[in-house]
Amino acid sequence: MTEATGATGGARKAAASYMVAEEAGVSQSAVSRAYKSGGSVSKATREKIYAAGQKLGYRPNAIARSLISKQSNMIGIVMADITNPFYSSVLEVFLQKLQAEGQKAIVLVATRDQDVDDLLPQLLEYQVDGLVVTSATLSSEMGRTLSDMGVPVVMFNRSVPDSHSTSICCDNNSAGRQVAQLFFDRGMRNVAYIAGIENTSTNQDRRAGFLKRSKELGLSVTGQVQGFYTYDGGYQAALALCASQAPEAIFCANDIMAMGAMDALRYELKLSIPEQVSVMGFDDINSAHWPVYDLTTFRMPIERMVTRSIENLLVNKQRENRVLATETLAVELVLRGSVRSV
Repeated sequence: MTEATGATGGARKAAASYMVAEEAGVSQSAVSRAYKSGGSVSKATREKIYAAGQKLGYRPNAIARSLISKQSNMIGIVMADITNPFYSSVLEVFLQKLQAEGQKAIVLVATRDQDVDDLLPQLLEYQVDGLVVTSATLSSEMGRTLSDMGVPVVMFNRSVPDSHSTSICCDNNSAGRQVAQLFFDRGMRNVAYIAGIENTSTNQDRRAGFLKRSKELGLSVTGQVQGFYTYDGGYQAALALCASQAPEAIFCANDIMAMGAMDALRYELKLSIPEQVSVMGFDDINSAHWPVYDLTTFRMPIERMVTRSIENLLVNKQRENRVLATETLAVELVLRGSVRSV
């Protein structure tokens, strides 16, 4: 039995749920339901149980309850690139919404060169009810293992074939096409692309849409350089693209790279934005609207994506035959001053 400190400061035995039930004059199952988020108990009964619990110093044991119910109410989140402001914002929304649903989160951070599959056994030790993988990639083998174990998985902002998971992402291909169209409509003909990480679906889809529409419009894609989704990567990529002649416009696969590229163009190459080079980003992080960047970009529906991810996990953790799907949400073009007008 655990110890709890009473109002007088002395140690006393912690109250058990059956003691609260006796004090409140209800069943022990009613006590369990009262302390469970969404539990079916009347307001009057809940207040009576809470009053009894407060009098006795009762504290519900979440671990013991999970052993009985076979559900931990814990969701695992695996995330890489946590220093990227976009993903730190995503994590904040996930934590807030999971808390509102009475769920707890366990977060593991993967390094860029770390195999996500190696991290998952740590999460599974906690008997998580579901798993979110974002800014990282899950192998099809591990996806199959999790499926066999009955652990539902959501790939957030990722699409991985044969991963035995649900995918919640935005329409990256369409966004890439919109960038090429915007550059064309505003009179730019020599364009370039700064890529993120090669094997990610976000990068592949944004680039595919951009390159295909550029070809359809007769734009000349003068260069493609990888920037690894980092500020320094964007900075160095811009220098490489402009080594011989600067393109008229650069599409960067995320905002952080766009900001690095803009600083390289202005402060090292002494080029004006957008008069000499237009720059486009993706994500609409908080600093994108700062006057020093005033970045034209795409705003992702983070709140909606997180909500749909959690809804899918909570439904599928109750089902033996899980519903797997790929849900693609539209992004919003945010026009600012980093792309020149007609």
